[in-house]
Amino acid sequence: MALHRLASITMGVPNVAETAAYYADFGLSPDGDGWFTTRDAGRQLHIVRAPTRRLVEVRIGADHIDDLGAAASRLKRLGIDSTLGGSSLTAYDKATGVRAVVEVGPRLVQDPVPATVYNGPGRVERADSRAPGVLRTGPVRPRKLGHAVLGTTDFDTTTAFFRDGLGFKASDYIKDHGAFLRCSTDHHNILVLAAPVTFLHHTSWQIDDIDDVGRGAAAMLQDHPERHVWGLGRHHAGSNFFWYLKDPAGNFSEYYSDMDCIIDDQLWIPETLEGAKGLFNWGPPPPPSFLAPDDLAALMTGAHSESR
Repeated sequence: MALHRLASITMGVPNVAETAAYYADFGLSPDGDGWFTTRDAGRQLHIVRAPTRRLVEVRIGADHIDDLGAAASRLKRLGIDSTLGGSSLTAYDKATGVRAVVEVGPRLVQDPVPATVYNGPGRVERADSRAPGVLRTGPVRPRKLGHAVLGTTDFDTTTAFFRDGLGFKASDYIKDHGAFLRCSTDHHNILVLAAPVTFLHHTSWQIDDIDDVGRGAAAMLQDHPERHVWGLGRHHAGSNFFWYLKDPAGNFSEYYSDMDCIIDDQLWIPETLEGAKGLFNWGPPPPPSFLAPDDLAALMTGAHSESR
């Protein structure tokens, strides 16, 4: 596909220093001016001040300058203005105000990480040694930004902006509620959710395997049990293992591993998911605060005050 990666996001929060300290604990590396890097993909999180927590910007990688022109034409057909200059295109989602920047750049190439070796019934793959996952002692550091989840008051408009305008592809849908959209071979890079107010629901960060999902969460919770939200579990949409935590601004952050990858679009058939299947395949049930974050009413009040 012409688009090839979710390059970075900008997150707006009222409490920048406190939130930045959280993401340093989470395993991202501070890189100055509110930026944080991942192990494989460089600067991927930018934290800036905003009156309420929100997704301010997404940056998306494209292969060629012609891909920007094609996106501009699609956006124009939707009645959305865009600015095309040099090697980037900028446009705003009318429903959420999120700024999207599509920029020409190299594709991300990750060095392969050896698969974790598991023993199983009648199958001894690892003999005379402990599992590597129980021997790791270093801190967990995310490999890359996987996706961001955006709440919107106009589900159709925001979905159309990313899918029909920018050129994301649909992987799955949650009936009348969610659209899993991809700009890479990952199952989703943006999840659009119907919501009573615009907000950033969560960001998701790739780590090596399920052992590091558990190790990362355990380290984050050791001195801060209040950070726990939901996990350990496995999603149906995307198939990934997950564990969700909460930052000081109220955004959720997810460690994930083993995400579905869609290499041949012709071989993938999107599903419309209903009920619990739209959320998870196994694991503890999600807490009510995951579905409707505790600060939604405050966000709605803040959004109203901001609009005045």
